[in-house]
Amino acid sequence: MKVLDALHPDAILIDLQSRTKKEVLEEISKPIARILKVKHEDLVKVLIEREQMGSTGIGKGIAIPHGRLSGINDLVIGFGLSRKGAQFDSLDGKPAHIFFVLITPEHSTGLYLKFLARISRMLKNEAVKEKLLHARELNDIISAIRDEDEDS
Repeated sequence: MKVLDALHPDAILIDLQSRTKKEVLEEISKPIARILKVKHEDLVKVLIEREQMGSTGIGKGIAIPHGRLSGINDLVIGFGLSRKGAQFDSLDGKPAHIFFVLITPEHSTGLYLKFLARISRMLKNEAVKEKLLHARELNDIISAIRDEDEDS
């Protein structure tokens, strides 16, 4: 399964307006909640609870909020781009601009870890980060990810 197999086009937000961690989580989780047919509040709660264990703002302008949710059967990935940046308690203290949100079924630890690692690897590539940061439309995001998407 590739990242693009789980990244729903409706869950790609190329102009996040939120400026704080809580606002970003609320904004970026709305389309994911619709896709999964779950309550938005439940999804936000899972993401906030995970953030309380430690920030998923990994630094260098990147955050990968993630969580496991009971009652769902499929992995869903969302993407958000904040041109202004949002304070996300990142490890380097700098604002985050690129957000990948990963939501997996509650008992799918292997899949969960596999995709966290895959997204992290993808974002270590500076060319991919630059393409994502300068994306102007949905197809720019999809193209940047497709170029680095692995199927393993």
